[in-house]
Formats: sequence, C-alpha cells, structure tokens
Amino acid sequence: MIDGQLIRKVFYESYTEGNETQHPIRILGEEYLKEQEKEVPELSHIRYAQGEIYFHNKDFEAAIFKWENIANELEPWAKKNTADAYFELDLLPTAEEIYKSIKTENIVLNTEISLQLLSLYMVRDKHEQADRVVKKMVALNPDYPNVTKIARSFYERQQDWESAVELAVNEAVRTRSLIWFEVLNDYIDRGVTLSFQPDYFNGALHALYEMDKAAFERLASSLWRSYENQPAYIAWLYSINGLLRELDINRQHTWHELSKLHADTYMALISGQYYMKELSHVLPQLITNWTKLSDAEQSLFAGSAAMAWEEMFPGSIEYAALEEADRLIKHSRGEFDGLKKGLLLFETICLWAEEKELTVAQRYRWMIKELLDFNVNHVLVAGMNGNGKSAFINSVVGENLLGSPTPSVMLIKNGDEVGLNELTEDEVYPISSLEEFYDRTNGTLPKMAGESFYEINVPSPFLAQNRLAFIDTPGAGSVERNDIAKFLPLADILLFVTNINTPLTSGEWEYLTKLKKKAPKLQVHFMLNKVDTIYNDQEAQRILMETSDRIHTEFPHSQVFLYSSLYSNTGQKQEWTQFISSAFSYRDIEEERTERLLNLVKDFIQYLLTKRVEMERGYVHSIMWDEEMTKKLNGAIHQTEDLESEKAAVIANRYHQIKEDVRGELAERIPKIFKECADSVHEDSDFRDLHIRLNDEMNEKVHQDIENRILPKFYDSLQEWITFAKAEFEDSQMQLSEMSEGFNTLYEEERIILEGDFRVLEDWRRDAERMTSSVQVEKVNILLKHTPSQLLLKGAGKLFGALPQNKSMLYNSYRRLLENEDYQESADSIISNFMLQFDLFEKSLKRDVSFFFREPIAVLKHNVEETLAVIETNKQLLESMKTNPEVYEDALTFYELKARQYERMM
Repeated sequence: MIDGQLIRKVFYESYTEGNETQHPIRILGEEYLKEQEKEVPELSHIRYAQGEIYFHNKDFEAAIFKWENIANELEPWAKKNTADAYFELDLLPTAEEIYKSIKTENIVLNTEISLQLLSLYMVRDKHEQADRVVKKMVALNPDYPNVTKIARSFYERQQDWESAVELAVNEAVRTRSLIWFEVLNDYIDRGVTLSFQPDYFNGALHALYEMDKAAFERLASSLWRSYENQPAYIAWLYSINGLLRELDINRQHTWHELSKLHADTYMALISGQYYMKELSHVLPQLITNWTKLSDAEQSLFAGSAAMAWEEMFPGSIEYAALEEADRLIKHSRGEFDGLKKGLLLFETICLWAEEKELTVAQRYRWMIKELLDFNVNHVLVAGMNGNGKSAFINSVVGENLLGSPTPSVMLIKNGDEVGLNELTEDEVYPISSLEEFYDRTNGTLPKMAGESFYEINVPSPFLAQNRLAFIDTPGAGSVERNDIAKFLPLADILLFVTNINTPLTSGEWEYLTKLKKKAPKLQVHFMLNKVDTIYNDQEAQRILMETSDRIHTEFPHSQVFLYSSLYSNTGQKQEWTQFISSAFSYRDIEEERTERLLNLVKDFIQYLLTKRVEMERGYVHSIMWDEEMTKKLNGAIHQTEDLESEKAAVIANRYHQIKEDVRGELAERIPKIFKECADSVHEDSDFRDLHIRLNDEMNEKVHQDIENRILPKFYDSLQEWITFAKAEFEDSQMQLSEMSEGFNTLYEEERIILEGDFRVLEDWRRDAERMTSSVQVEKVNILLKHTPSQLLLKGAGKLFGALPQNKSMLYNSYRRLLENEDYQESADSIISNFMLQFDLFEKSLKRDVSFFFREPIAVLKHNVEETLAVIETNKQLLESMKTNPEVYEDALTFYELKARQYERMM
C-alpha cells in the first residue's frame, strides 16, 4: 500500500484523509506545528509529504528543500524524488548523479529508479547506459508492471534484435504465456533470429510442446523455414530432430506442417547439394521422426524412405521406426506414379552426369525409350551357339535378316519401312541399307569403335499383329564380346532356344541359371528347335515331354514347344501366336516396366560409378601420356634447333668458301692487271701527265675484269650455292616431315604440321642477282700516291717529259716502276670495296636460315605450352576427384536411395 503511495508521490494523503475541505499545505503546516511542540519531534514524514505537494504544484525547489532534510526510512525515496525534481527542472546530470547514489534493498524502489534512469538516458541519447539499465531492471524485477513491455519496446526501437529475442525466449519459458511465444514467432518471421544457434530455442519449444501442440508446430515450422538455405541449417535439423525424439512425438496429434517439412527437407537433402558426411548424423533421425509424425498424405513416402535408407545403410534406423515404416507402407492408400518418378530420376542423373563430364551410354537412353513403349512386348532370345536362334527369328519375321552366329545384340521391330541403326556407348550411327548392315555384321566393313548393338525396323505383319519385338543375342560362347545381361531389363520374357537333339545340356543350364540370377522375376520359356532333324513326330513328342518335365522342376510356369525354321506351315505360327497371347495376358505391363526401369536406373548409377573410376584413371593416363609427349616435344625442339645450327653452319661455310675463292682470285688478279699496264708506256708517251692516264687505265681495266669475268663466275657459284642450300633445306624438311608424322601417329590425328619456310631461297636468289648484276668500283690512287719513287718520277716527267733526249730514260723508269711496284694496298682497297656487300650478306645468313626453321619451332613450342596447360588442368581435376570423391559418390548414393525408395513405394 505505502509503496504505491510513494511511487505516485501521494504519501501526503495519509495526513489529509477525511479532511477534503482544507488545502493539503495548510493541513501539513498545522501538523508540522503540532509535531514541533513534542519533546522529540519527528518532522521527516511531514517534510516528505510537504515535498510531494510542492512537486505536484511544480514548486520543485521547495520540494527539493524539503526532501533534502529527510532522516528516516523515507530518505531513499526522498533522494529518488529529489532526482525526479531535478529531472523536471532539466538538470539531468544532477538527477543522474542522485539516482545512482541511492543505496537501498527495496526492489520496488530500485525498479522505479531504473525506470527513471532509462527515461533520463533516452532523453540524453545515452543508449549504452540505457541498455544496461534495461537488462538490470528485467533481471531484477521482470514481474513489475510494464517492465518487460518497456524492455521489448526499447530493444525494438534500438533494433537490438538479439536482446529482443533473448527477452522473448526467456519470458516465454518463464511465464508460459502464449503472447510471448507469438512475439518470438514474429521475430522469427522477421528473420532476426538467425544469429542464434538452433539449439538455443529448444527450451522454448519444449515448454510450448507441453502447453499447446498446435502452437508448438507453428513455432517449430517457422524456425525450420527460417534456417533453410542458411549456414546453420544442418545444425537446426540435428537440433529439432533430437528434440522431437526426446519429446517422443507421435501421431496422436496430426502434424500436417511438420510432416510436409520433413518430406520437403528429405528431398532437398538427397538432391545432391550436401555431402553424405554432413547428413549421416541427421538423416536417420529425420527419417525416424518422419515415420512417427507423418500424416496420411506423406505416410507412403516416409515409410519407403526409412526402408530404403535402412537397406542402403543397415542398422542406422531404429527397429521400432522400421516396424512403423512397414506398417505405413502396407496401409498407405496414396497414389504413386513410379514410372513418371523413375523417368524423371533418370533424366536428373543424366543432367548431373553431363555436368560432371561423365559419358551417358546410348544403351541406357535407348532402353528407357523402349521400356516406355507399352505397345510392344520384347522377347529376348537366348541360347548356345548353333541352336538356330537367328534362323527362328528370320522365319517368324518373314525376312532373312540375321546371319549366324549373331555378332551383337539386335532388336528387331516392326516398322513402316526398313530402318537400321548401329548404337555404341557414345553415338547412334544410321545404316543406309540392308547391304551395308550385312557388310557391317559379317565383318566386311569395320564396326564402330567399342561395343555396339543394332536396332532393326522392318515391315513384318507377324510382329505388328502380335505387338512383338525380338532381342536376338550372341550365343553363349560369345558372351565375353557382348554381355547380354545388360539387356535383360528390356525383356518382357526370355525365350531360351535349345537343340531338340541335345536339349538343355549342363552348359545350357549353367548359362540359363546365370541369366536367371540377374533377372529373377523374368518369365522364361523354352523352344526345342530343329525339330525337322527328328525322324518322326512320336520321337519329337517324347523328347518334348521328357524335356518339359526337367524344365518344370526349376521353371514350373514355363511353356515349352517345338519349332523348325524349315517348316513354313501356319501351325507353328498359330502356336506361337497362342503362346504370345498367353505369355502376355493378365499382366500389369506398366507396373512391370516401372520396376525394370528402376532396376535400370540402379544399374545406370553403378555404371556411372565405374565411369567415374575410369575417368580418374583416364586423367592419370592422360597426365602421364602428356608428360611423355612434353618430353618428346621438347626433344624435338632441341633436335630442330640443332638441325638449324647444323644447316646454318653448312650453308654459311659453303658460301664463305665461294666468297673467299673470289677474294683470293681478285687478290691474285688485280696486281697482274696493274703490272700489265706497263705495256701502255711508250718512248713517245707524254710523260708530263702519264701517271694520271695510267692511274685511270689501271682502274678501268680492273673494273672491266670484275664486270666481265669475276661477276659472271661469282653469279654461277652463288646459284650453285643456292641449289646446295635448297638441298639442305629439303633434307631438313624431310626430317621435319618425319617428325610430324611420328607425332601425328602418336596423337592419332593431323595435329602437328612442321613446314619450313622455303621463301628464304627466293630472297637469296634476288640478293645474288642484285649483287652480281653490276658493280661500281670506286677509283683508287694507284700511281697518285706520295711515295718517294712516285714523286720523283712524276716530277721528272713534268720537268723532262717534253725533251726528246730524256724520253728513253723516263720510259725505262716508268716500266721499272709499274713492273716492280707493290700494289697490295691498292688491291686490298678495291677488294674490300667490292666484297663489302657480299660480307654483309654472309653476316645475315644465320638469321636467314633461322627463318626457315622459325615456324616449325613455334609449332612445337605452342604444342608444349598447350600440353602443359592440359597437364595442369588434368592435375587439378584429378586432385579434386581424389580430394573430394564425395562430389561424385555422394550424389550417386542419393540417386540410388531415391530409386530404392521408389521401388518400395511401388
């Protein structure tokens, strides 16, 4: 009672009660005077009440004065009221200081102080302090009016969703109030609970399960959907299914939403986006709970999932759950389109395989197509070599289609016109005519690479009338070449053909037993062929009876009949028609085909697992092969570079020899030409300028000699040299071609073409033509030098050349000079000038030869780079396959799980 008065600041009413006519101030004043008259006055209560009156009348200073003089049990409340007054005066720091200074054990007072501090901090935007106050207040007194409501409002306003969620969870568990569970559900729907680990909500879920199961399902479903596609999804599934197991959830309550969530989650988990190691501890629990809570719509699905999982992972599902799963399957009334589901599963696996670059064998696509053709019954004809299977089919079909022995599996169907295909693992190859078909099957034409089988469409009234297709198979002695067990899923019945003369030998029984083990549900019937070889009907009937008795000990429902492909009577065909009619009557063909389709899907999964292993081996082999090829290519590069160096040296040396021969000839020839010019000096010559005329003559004669004799000879030598170089290049090209052929043989394709560039020869021809067509030899000073002998002779000629008596002396002197002069320097000058372009040409020869080899070397280097890139890619793929085998294995495991589940649902 008093706490309420103190909170509302109406303690003064304890003095004014019953006296409503006088003002409370007057009443309290009179009480104050009376109290003062006492020997030991107690004025604190009256002062406290007076402070309240002043506060309500907004005389905050007077109120503060009164409350500061309280010295009894009301002192903490007086301090709180004083802080309230400072709050009203907007003296917030002072108010905060006073609030925080109050020390009391009174929970109500502490709660009120917290509420005031919260308001103060909100006004001052001190959110961290406000948050601490809220948390303290909720922890101290959560049942205090509006405390949790205020806290929730504060957290939402601050968007402190973590604190808001914690408050909702704690209050939901503490108060067991559905309102707080609804608040929590709202937070889940807003998506603000994802920062919490899933098991954080277990307490709230457990409490709600005991209170309201419908509300529990809503909350659990909301959390379930919120964690979907989140990192904590698997942790959530582990947490919720552990909780459901702990709660021992059962079907006394109908769990429509949880049942659907279990179903959708199960399908999502086994779709391939998770690895088995992530789910091995989750799925068994999820499936177990699913069997316990599934509604009528999901019961078949849940039960079959449990049985399929246990079949693949024995011991992982509780026995009680398996019993319940069995009961669900037996009592389920749901419709299940197994054919549609199986076909969809097959297509899904094909898409997955293509993404993983795994080859999907054409055989599977083809067999699926045939299984979906409900208008045709497939009879697989088997037997030993030489028992007349092919002859039997030919006689029934009415066409001589098949030879003997049968080289591959062949499907013979009715068609409007002849149509033939050869099918391999990878491709379908149309065959243009029966002649080509015969050539292929008898070995005249080469078969396609790898194992193949044939599809034959031919107009046949008997096949059309009886809606039949025959699957002819190689004889038992040829099983290694074409395993007919691969085609058993396509067969509606198996017709075993045996020779009536030696019916069902031990080898035939052994072969038949192997086939039956692989297809235990397949109907088996028998034909005693070649009855024409038996001498009378009675003997044939006796053999028929004895053989039938033997057959029926192992195959009690099998039919046995006689046949001869040499008899063309209609009786045999009528018997056959009756047999077909009885063999395919009273059958649910869709159910049978669905079962076989699912078996084929499981076989397909095993095939892909094998292909995955082959792919890994293929990468290993490819890496090793490419590394070896890289060595060979690098060796070829070094070999080609060595060849280039060799040919460059040979060609350059030959050129150098030709050039030096010319140089030597010039060195020998030019001095002789100079000396021969002595014959141009006569006694009557004008010796005054004879040295000038002789110098010009010497230069001219050398020029003429080079033009008329040296250059033509040099030209011929260069042409011979080019012919020599061409032969060297041709030899190089032969070696390059052999190298190309060797590599292409290894690659098994025209991948490397090494062609040298012969255009360099044309460049050399043009250069040879240019260098030897004409020459401009600069004049050199031969007799115009400043040597003593030349100076003396030239001087004498100028002084005495006009005097007849001196001409004989000058003549002899010039002759001696011309015949004995050392012309080495002049000859060297002329030779250097003439040979300059030929020297420059020689320096470019190594570069020119490299042009011939440039493209082959570039091709080899490019192939090295390409091969190294392929090696690196394959190494990465191989490492990924080895490091993460679950990428392949887990997906196929889940696909097999689906197939087994569909079988259970069937």
